[in-house]
Amino acid sequence: MITGLSHVSIVVPDLAKALEKLRATYGLTAGPIKVNEEQGVRMTYIDLGNAKIELMEPSRPDSPVGKFLERNPKGGIHHFCLGVDSVEQTTTELTAAGAQVLGGGKVQLNVHGERIAFVHPKDFLGALIELEENND
Repeated sequence: MITGLSHVSIVVPDLAKALEKLRATYGLTAGPIKVNEEQGVRMTYIDLGNAKIELMEPSRPDSPVGKFLERNPKGGIHHFCLGVDSVEQTTTELTAAGAQVLGGGKVQLNVHGERIAFVHPKDFLGALIELEENND
């Protein structure tokens, strides 16, 4: 079951410059920068209370985020994330309904150790969707 919007993910070419721009222009501050080695990204979150903005910079050029930046050198919205009660149950239901879940069922974890999965953009109005299991 989808429980709400978790975050919107934006790829940036330079994380430090992006954070400074958001601080100077909007007064937004971010949490600590973390690295997800498996996905090849450096990332941080800006907490807005009811949702977050995730800023991502590739930590290696061959990562999916690095490839996104090759196609979009200035960066941009990469995906948005929906919270779910159970990634396994949700992906099973989505697959049964005909949606393509990326990664072939391989367990993926975010930097917080929460289970995640991605749904192909063709199955959500052209937008890449991340599903994130709520561990609350």
